[in-house]
Amino acid sequence: DDPRVALREADDLDDAEAEALIARLQRRPWAVPVLRLIAEHPGVVSTELAPLVAMERFAFKQKVRSLKELGLTESLKVGYRLSPRGEALLQRIRR
Repeated sequence: DDPRVALREADDLDDAEAEALIARLQRRPWAVPVLRLIAEHPGVVSTELAPLVAMERFAFKQKVRSLKELGLTESLKVGYRLSPRGEALLQRIRR
């Protein structure tokens, strides 16, 4: 079993958990723009998404993998989408 599956479904973030995740993302200036991009373009391949945030495809994929490790994104057969956890966090960031 992949522990990331349970993590990405955990969308009931309490304040402390959300603040800790936001602090981690603030140390990665690319993270929130990538999350927003995936939210706006679910199921789009990395070759199309990477240029939209001025990244090479390989670097973009590595960064998305690091967000996946935090339970914030999911890989689809084609492209990516935000997980329920990623959606909940992005909602908090927008507020």
